[in-house]
Amino acid sequence: MIAEIVAIGSEMLTPHRQDTNSLFLTGRLNELGISVAFKTVVGDNLAHLISAARTAIGRTDLTIFMGGLGPTKDDLTREAVAAALGIELKRDHNLVTEMYKRFAERRIHMPENNAQQADVLEGAVVLTNTKGTAPGQWLEARFESKPRIIALLPGPPHEIHTMWETECAPRLRDKVPPAAIASRTLKVAMMGESAVDLRAAPIYQKHSKVETTVLAGQGQVEFHLRATAATKDEAQAEVDQLAGELEDELDDAVFSSQGESLEEIVNYYLQMRNAKLAVAESCTGGMIAERITSVAGSSRSFLGGAVVYSNELKTLFADIPPAMIEQHGAVSKEVAVALADNIRELCNADIGVGVTGIAGPGGGSEEKPVGLVYIAVSNGHKHDVVQRRFFGDRERVRRWASQQALDMVRKMLM
Repeated sequence: MIAEIVAIGSEMLTPHRQDTNSLFLTGRLNELGISVAFKTVVGDNLAHLISAARTAIGRTDLTIFMGGLGPTKDDLTREAVAAALGIELKRDHNLVTEMYKRFAERRIHMPENNAQQADVLEGAVVLTNTKGTAPGQWLEARFESKPRIIALLPGPPHEIHTMWETECAPRLRDKVPPAAIASRTLKVAMMGESAVDLRAAPIYQKHSKVETTVLAGQGQVEFHLRATAATKDEAQAEVDQLAGELEDELDDAVFSSQGESLEEIVNYYLQMRNAKLAVAESCTGGMIAERITSVAGSSRSFLGGAVVYSNELKTLFADIPPAMIEQHGAVSKEVAVALADNIRELCNADIGVGVTGIAGPGGGSEEKPVGLVYIAVSNGHKHDVVQRRFFGDRERVRRWASQQALDMVRKMLM
């Protein structure tokens, strides 16, 4: 069974409001072995809603409409779905009576327009809303000769959550065959999406039972693997088999096999090795320290460090000789290595990180352009240093540099 979730409300087509209900519903549907094939957001326009309803009902077994069940003129979900199906709306007078009672209990006069919330699709079952005034509806019908399930649910999260658990999930369990969905996320650091996929595609294309989605972010590529089977164990076995083959191919470029962030993995390795980390950051401006300390328990391994943006503070806080800066420049391999070595010694750490670069948009030159970054990691016995040129805006350069630094720490600890 596949599903479509239709979120209704013009406010969700602006920058000011997000559809979060669909995330909740997707998780609950996946638990039942139902895949969400489409998500649609439609504004409060009757013609658009009718068109979206016809499309959704026509292409999926289960269509869930969220929102648009209120008492105002722009609450058009009931009318749109009825028009799409070619059926009538009938007012349920028992529902109207219940609404009057609820308002009376609160000693509030019920406006007449609230009664439209009792307009029910022909043949639908009313879903009780214990958290609000808008009842939901559940309809099992045929559309273009195909069996369809259609659910109309309220928009407020606390209402839809309760209605789903008490009214919808039990009905679906009786309808769908036993199935389970298993998933895993693998993450690869500091490789381009095309380079990763060139090696990975011949592997995942052989696994037809696993749906593979490849996503590229800043400094990482993610493989989202998902399989459906009769049992959780069967689905998990399919996913784990593919995950293992991808890890074998990509080797230590894979830093996470269960969806963990790079900073979580670095903290894990630090604690496993009983190692302490210190950082001296110039162009990243504390981003590496922020990412490390975002992980609970990082105080067991992260000592601290310094943001040494100016040349004077590179000397004062990281003991960089002014002559070195004069000879090689603040943005140089030599300064990056000295930052890593010196901050490690000054903080009595096991590993030191030094980063220096030009984040932009100004400050670059032909010899040292914007995006040039030197990153060094030292453990007292050896140091690794890379020169990278990151493209994009200031935030992107800083993020990529922090990702590179964390990945270098990870590899030194492996």
